[in-house]
Amino acid sequence: MIVARQRYNRLTSSRSQFLDTAVDCSEITLPYLIKDDMSGPNHKRLHTPWQSIGAKAVVNLSAKLGLALLPPQTTFFKLQIRDDKLGVDLPAEVRSEMDLSFAKMERMVMDYVNASTDRVVVNQALKHLIVSGNALIFMGKDGLKHYPLNRFVVNRDGNGNIIEIVTKELISRQVLNADLEEPIQPNTGIDEDKSDDNDVEVFTYVRLENGRWIWHQEVFDKIIAGSRSSAPKNANPWLVLRFNTVDGEDYGRGRVEEFLGDLKSLEGLSQALTEGSSAAAKVVFLVSPSSTTKPKTLAQAGNGAIVQGRAEDVQVVQVGKTADFRTASEMISNLERRINEAFLVLQIRQSERTTAEEVRLTQLELEQQLGGLFSLLTVEFLIPYLNRTLHILQRNGQIPKIPKDLVRPQIVAGVNALGRGQDRESLTQFITTLAQTIGPEATMKHVDPAEYIKRLAAAQGIDVLNLIKSKEQLQQEMQQQQQMMQQQELTKQTGQLMNSPMMDPSKNPDMMGGPEEAPEEQPPMEE
Repeated sequence: MIVARQRYNRLTSSRSQFLDTAVDCSEITLPYLIKDDMSGPNHKRLHTPWQSIGAKAVVNLSAKLGLALLPPQTTFFKLQIRDDKLGVDLPAEVRSEMDLSFAKMERMVMDYVNASTDRVVVNQALKHLIVSGNALIFMGKDGLKHYPLNRFVVNRDGNGNIIEIVTKELISRQVLNADLEEPIQPNTGIDEDKSDDNDVEVFTYVRLENGRWIWHQEVFDKIIAGSRSSAPKNANPWLVLRFNTVDGEDYGRGRVEEFLGDLKSLEGLSQALTEGSSAAAKVVFLVSPSSTTKPKTLAQAGNGAIVQGRAEDVQVVQVGKTADFRTASEMISNLERRINEAFLVLQIRQSERTTAEEVRLTQLELEQQLGGLFSLLTVEFLIPYLNRTLHILQRNGQIPKIPKDLVRPQIVAGVNALGRGQDRESLTQFITTLAQTIGPEATMKHVDPAEYIKRLAAAQGIDVLNLIKSKEQLQQEMQQQQQMMQQQELTKQTGQLMNSPMMDPSKNPDMMGGPEEAPEEQPPMEE
């Protein structure tokens, strides 16, 4: 039986160089982020950097990556029918209806993500990825949990696939709620009352066995009851993330490590310039020992006071390093500019003629650099995160089962992927080009407006329920409109008929009716 504690200690040897580098990178950027692998709760005082450029760069890049991976206003994935199944297993005309149904499912998944704390944990993991190059996320029932580099070890095969994960945590005995029998430790000469605490080391051992991920937790080399669990291979809740990969290495390399030289140079120059500026700002008067001007008189003199003495007897100590300070300041400016460019900090040219187009082009240039940065995160984070989320929602019955042989999820987050915004632009550009080429009338003749509306709504992720009229509703409205037009036509014809001369009694004697006609006068009777 493999003991998790022993396996953890054995794998820490291959992690030590990466952890030491990560601690150095953290001290110069965000000192609280990564610490040494200490088993006790006592921590040393954190190092305070002499500059904040590194911290600003890490926070800025993590925010950009977070918005690129999990955009707040749209979905980061798209469910679509496989093209090879259209016309074979499914009729081609159902594609628009299926796209609308898929868009509704995508919104349900994003509502689940937005209601959780996943974005907070992902943002914290991105900071660790930028600084140390490694992070571990566990997708549990209660949400995501992040493990820094000093709390986990991994083992990969020759292709870089994970085959083994071991984590270490300090958990209180009260939280475990178990009767733990601590093994007898050898006498080290340390007072037990002072060294004892309520925190115990809990190890979680994860491994891939027979096509499934299996894990359990151990404390004092014994398995905790009820801690065993498993998951399918394609829905692994343990996400081991890397920023940059190196062939043959189990751990990744961070962005800060790539520019560690500039950051260290900036740290040294900032310290020297800060201390030199403090020394130059100090004001000290020198009084000649043989002068009649007394130092006490000079020290006690107030502002605007008149005292006896000679000006040449008093001098001010000056550092005289203005040229050297200027050189250091210019070098700091160059280093700051290089670091900001490396970490995608937007630098707008300060002038009165800076246009919005210039700002947009600068943003586009920075965003183009993201393509190579989060390409690995798309494979190692977004795809497993999406598979696990869909697995949980389908298992809970919140979304229907998705047939894997017909539907394929596609990641659309990032600048290199085709997102819904690009689909919308493509549809709009196609219709515009078609109208300009063959004319609006020919376009309406060859393009189905209902199908175009459905595809445009699906591209924008809009729910069209009770918004877009169906063909049946359009036909009913058309019939009602035709009936109303017929009634109006009949009413109009009736009015015209009543106003015709034929219907006028004064012009047509046959139409004389009115009240009862007076009886004809009888001739008088003869006597």
